[in-house]
Parts: sequence; structure tokens; C-alpha cells
Amino acid sequence: MPPVLELSDLTVVRGGNNILDSVTWSVEPDERWVVLGPNGAGKTTLLQIASATIHPSSGSATILGEKLGKVDVFDLRPRVGFASTALGRRIPANEAVLDAVMTAAYSVTGRWNEQYDEVDQRRAQRVLREWKLEHLEGRLFGTLSDGEQKRVQIARAVMTDPELLLLDEPAASLDLGSREELLQLLGAYATSSGSPAMVMVTHHVEEIPPGFTHALLLAGGRVAATGPIAEIITGERLSEVFGLELLVSTSENGRYSARAA
Repeated sequence: MPPVLELSDLTVVRGGNNILDSVTWSVEPDERWVVLGPNGAGKTTLLQIASATIHPSSGSATILGEKLGKVDVFDLRPRVGFASTALGRRIPANEAVLDAVMTAAYSVTGRWNEQYDEVDQRRAQRVLREWKLEHLEGRLFGTLSDGEQKRVQIARAVMTDPELLLLDEPAASLDLGSREELLQLLGAYATSSGSPAMVMVTHHVEEIPPGFTHALLLAGGRVAATGPIAEIITGERLSEVFGLELLVSTSENGRYSARAA
């Protein structure tokens, strides 16, 4: 099968600066990728390209077999699940959780005049059950805790049974309990045979769920390292990318931790 995401010599320029610089990278359908790098490395911009939110300044991006610039992105976006803090801010605070999830079918945030079938509602309810959110179906999005909002955003992202799932710092700002609960759910999802290819951006190796297979390290908008996760998430490679000597350890269940040497 062809890659679900293929970037070739891709550059994104903003304000005269290369946010991404000559990035070449591909994601296969059965791969689960984590993307790490310092602040300003270009991680979020990478996901914006992968979600067909922005276009490259040069080079090419092919998403699910469709080349950006030659495809109607409104047809493409529902095939890509995307969850991020920025996207979460666009969900109206007074939107019911069930509606917040269902609107993914139209790639909108905020219900207006769209028409939903009964199958859409049943699918949204199924996804809420899978992410342990069924008790929040009638709650308003703005009344949820950070952890609940993060899970609702992910439920929304998988609502359309996407072929590619993109997660931008899904565990950011969560307390320990909420983080671990989310990582358990993400780990189970990542190892499920029916799950799509996944790309997750994080700042912390402790937030990498079990079941992720590959890692991409970005620094200064460029690819610093890419490959199987055990070969990339090492003290030597992370020390080089973050400019600080780091020690990395791995637990028996596949979780990582890092600290200064």
C-alpha cells in the first residue's frame, strides 16, 4: 500500500523564516509516529501540513494519495482526524459534547445548519463510549475539565473513521491521573488492528503511549533523525537535538522517561 503521508523536500516559509526546511518523510498505513523536538522546531507546522490546513511554500505534500494544491481540501480533511489545543479553542463553549463530536463529519467546529443522519449520531455515541465519555454526552464542552476536553477532541478526531490520525500534544496541561488515563486509551487504540496510521506531537518522552512504532526528531525545522522508535528515542540522539546531556530509560511496558545526566 502507498504511504498515507509523503513529504518531499518540503519547506514552509513564514516572515522570511524557514519554519520547515527541506523535510522529506513518509508514514505507512501501519505505522504510529511520535514527533519530538525543541520549541520552534516546526512540529505543529508539520501537523498543519499533514492535516491539509496549510500548504507548503515549496516541495510537495501527498496526503492519502492526494497532492496538496491539486485536491479540494474540503473533501480531503474529513479523511484525516486532527486534534489540537488550537482546534479545541474553536469548539463553542456552549456546544453539547455529542454535537461537538458529530460536527467532525463536516469538518466544522460548531453546529449550524448541517443535516445529520441517525447513523452519524449512533457513530458519535459509539466513539464516546470507546473513549469513556458517554456520561458526558449532554454536557456543554466549556464545562469540561482539561482532561475531558482532550478526550472529546480525540473522540471527535476519530468520529469519521479517519485514514490518518494527527494529535498535537494531546496530554499537554493534564494532571498525572488524567494523563495516564489518556495514555492508556491511546495505547490501546494504537495497538488495535483497525486503527489508522497515527502521528502524535509531544514535548515529553513520558507522554509516548505504548504501541507507537516510529519517531521523528525535528530541530530548526529540519529532520534530525527518523526511524524505528527504539533506535531514535535514545539519550544520545535526544541530547543532540535538545542541546543538553540526557539519560533515557525504558520500562518493561514500553514507556520512556528522560532526565538530565
